[in-house]
Amino acid sequence: MSVRGDGTAGTRCRAQVTDAKLEREVLTSERLYQSAIFDLVREEVRLDDDVVIRRDFVDHPGAVAIVALREPSGAPEVLLIRQYRHPVRAALWEVPAGLLDVAGEAPLAAAQRELAEEADLTASRWDVLTDYFTSPGASNESLRIYLAREVAEVPEPERHTRVEEEAEMISCWVPLDEAVAAVHAGRIHNPSAVIGILAAASARSKKWAGLRSVEATWLQ
Repeated sequence: MSVRGDGTAGTRCRAQVTDAKLEREVLTSERLYQSAIFDLVREEVRLDDDVVIRRDFVDHPGAVAIVALREPSGAPEVLLIRQYRHPVRAALWEVPAGLLDVAGEAPLAAAQRELAEEADLTASRWDVLTDYFTSPGASNESLRIYLAREVAEVPEPERHTRVEEEAEMISCWVPLDEAVAAVHAGRIHNPSAVIGILAAASARSKKWAGLRSVEATWLQ
């Protein structure tokens, strides 16, 4: 559905605001660099007014993230993990997350696997919190954030052995309200954590009404 206004700044939209796929004619496509995780691509694209533009972007497989919640005393707590991220030279508090890099693996299955591998948890209840593009001007990476509830610990003999940066990870349960305060105070920087925490707080304020099914359409 298109969104129409009268052309002036601040015009009230006359239709529902909804992102939608829009295909442009791709004239050329060149893979400049390939890595184990992502590629760098250069494309020439024709716009509707016949203007041709050239854009370089990261071709990414996509990812999932998980906001795991528990309510031991009626007040929700969110699981956060701290992991070293070399590109930003920082140890960041994050929510469990991972790439969609296993051939044929459904996004929900990937989220369940990542929750078990990074947090030693399973969950009986899953919903979609939100979806987002991490940096749509420079990458096609699309990320879905799930809400995982009714959690349980993975038995110790069945736990995943973490290596490299993941071997240094620590995790802890944080009251959701405190996590929200940390986001607003600028103490949490990971985008999936920021978006997931705020989305979870918003959903809780509505008594979890409006959460989408794990089968919900995903703009990838």
